[in-house]
Amino acid sequence: MLDFQKMSEKELKDIIENAEKALRNLHVNRRKDVMAQMKELAASINVSVEIVETDKKSLVRKGNPVPVKYCHPDDAEKTWTGRGVMPTWLRALVDAGHDRSEFLIQPVINA
Repeated sequence: MLDFQKMSEKELKDIIENAEKALRNLHVNRRKDVMAQMKELAASINVSVEIVETDKKSLVRKGNPVPVKYCHPDDAEKTWTGRGVMPTWLRALVDAGHDRSEFLIQPVINA
């Protein structure tokens, strides 16, 4: 058994790095085994399969940005889309007696 208390920081980091590498290899090998099993099962019923691996990042849903609806009267960097929790700057102004419609950004209309 390893006595971690007696190891140096470098020895501990090396162990962690090697363990993480071994775990990644284990996951890769398991994935290959599962894909081979899937192909074998498909072939057993005369079906062919094509396994297409995608980048996980490409699966992230990317919506359109929500336009800003409200703006702080003195600091244009402080904005709010009107969604989610009201920001503290707007909450403070509303609590001070202002109506939040005073801080609506007016759309530009081209004539």
